[in-house]
Parts: sequence; structure tokens; C-alpha cells
Amino acid sequence: MRIEEELKLDFKDVLFRPKRSTLGSRAKVDLLRQYTFRHSGASSESVPIIAANMDTVGTFEMAAALGKHGMHVALHKHYSIDDYVAFFNASNAASNAHAFYSLGILEHDLEKFKAVRAKTGDEIKFVCIDVANGYTETFIDFVRKFRDAFPKITMMAGNVVTADITEALILAGADIVKVGIGPGSVCTTRKMTGVGYPQLSAIIECADAAHGLGGHITGDGGCTVPGDVAKAFGAGADFVMLGGMLAAHDESGGEIVQKEGKTYRKFYGMSSDVAMEKYAGGVAKYRASEGKAVTLEARGPVDNTVQEILGGLRSTCTYVGARKLKDLSKCTTFVRVTQQINEVYGKAPQ
Repeated sequence: MRIEEELKLDFKDVLFRPKRSTLGSRAKVDLLRQYTFRHSGASSESVPIIAANMDTVGTFEMAAALGKHGMHVALHKHYSIDDYVAFFNASNAASNAHAFYSLGILEHDLEKFKAVRAKTGDEIKFVCIDVANGYTETFIDFVRKFRDAFPKITMMAGNVVTADITEALILAGADIVKVGIGPGSVCTTRKMTGVGYPQLSAIIECADAAHGLGGHITGDGGCTVPGDVAKAFGAGADFVMLGGMLAAHDESGGEIVQKEGKTYRKFYGMSSDVAMEKYAGGVAKYRASEGKAVTLEARGPVDNTVQEILGGLRSTCTYVGARKLKDLSKCTTFVRVTQQINEVYGKAPQ
């Protein structure tokens, strides 16, 4: 047993230090990022925010809505083969260029992907290979074999939180490493296992490792407000994945509940009792649930939330003098704090 005593930080532990800026307006901030990926060789231009691959977030409807803003969606993996084929073959669909096909590492996941690809040709440009624990040799081997089989597909793989396995995944074939264990709003991994890593430090350390090898990372989880999204980019994330911030919208999916004249939507982690009952017939005897289910007041069209997120991100850039999102991490100085906001009149609505 050993203890690392170096302080690790989360989004709540820092604020951006403002700097002199020549930007006259938030409207002048360019949020588009251009990337060329190490293994696939493909290039991409987008607003690098990704809706999480949860069945109450990563839907076809969300893909269409966020595609209009140049943003990404990691589709959840529980659609039928025919549904995926129809989506990826849809002509002139602005969302196709930014949608990730998500899969796990079991044999049936791979066979399903192959079946979809056989009917869609090269329409699937991005995949998200997603497991809760990215530290197993089985996972790294799967990434390597997938890269060998599909050299031209841009691959995101995770989740991890340390530099060593970030490097291992990139060397195995991942273009983008997904970073985050336990920070999500409906994730209980840290409670159930005691495993995790403060998300800001995880992003900083994994981004440094990835960029040294020509790879990229996605900060996955922990963002509760637009300022957290900005902090993730400031810490070096190339992409930021959002779950709870995009939940309970018209496009999010999730069961609708009516209560006392108000409309609510259910939102749950993909390792929760609810999700495993829905897709696996219950929680297997050898494991425990590592997610929870919540009921959120319906939030209407996602466009309103997107405007808040992108508006906040543009404002961050003006405060620190970054004309482009690309420059935000270069312009970032974080200051450690013990308090984020003044809550004398209670917490502001989120």
C-alpha cells in the first residue's frame, strides 16, 4: 500500500484568473476546433462537445439537434441494427458526420457493429468503445484488434484517469481517450468501489500524456454548469462529454412522468439497477449496481441549454483573451479557491 500525497483538484477547486483581452465581443470567439487523428488519419471540424452514450441522452433526436450546432453525439448502444442502419444511411443528415457509434467489448457488441457496417459502408466515421474500467488487458487488447480490423475509423476509447493507460490506449490504436471514473451525476462508482480521481487533475494529466503522442482526450463527466465545461477545455481536454447537463430535454429520451401538473423525465446511469433490468434482465449476481436513477423536471428543447453552454464558453474565452477555443488552454491560469459562488440567497437554479 502507498499513498500519493500530491493534491488533486476537481472543477469546484479552481476558478479562471481573468487576463487583459483585446476581444470586443463574445460573438468574435471561434468555438470550432479542427483535429487530425493519429491513427485514422481523418480530419474533423466541430464544436467539440459530445452528448454521452446513455439511452436518456445519446439519442437519434439529440444527434439531429446538436448536429445543427456542429456538436457530437455518442449514440447509446441499445438501438436495433435496423435503426442504426436507417440513421447512418439517412441522406443529407447533418448529424451523421458527428455521430459516434458506441459499443462494448463483448463478442455480440462487435458482431452487431459489423452487421450495421455491412449495410452502411463507410458511413460510420466515429466509434466509442466504452467500458467502465479501462484498466483491463482485455480492454486494451480489444482496442488493438479493433484498430487492426478498422484502420480508417476514428476511435474513442475509455474510461481511464491516469497518464500511463492513456498512453497505452493511444499506442494500442485509440485516437481519443475518454477520461473520467466516477464524476458523473448518476454514477455511484466512487461510493460503491472507492475508486476514482478528481476530474480536473485527471484531464490535465491525461491530456499531457495524450498530446505527447499525438492523441486526444475527452473529459467525460463532472460538468454541472457551463463554467465546468470551460474548465475542462482550459485543463487541456480536446472534447468534453456531457450527460446530466443534456438530460430531461425533449430530445433526450427517458420515460415521461406526470406529477402534480408538471412533466418530468427519468434519467439514470447505464450501470444502475434500472438500466441493467431493462437491458440485461437485472443485476448479475457477481456484481453490484454502480449508478442511480433520478427524476428531473422536463427542460424543453435542448437548443436553450446549448445556447447557455456555448454562451458561457464564449464568455470564458473573452475573460482570458482566447480568440479561439483552441487557444483557451494556452490562456488559462487557474487559481485555487475554497468557494465558487456566493450562496447567501440559496443555490441558483441549474
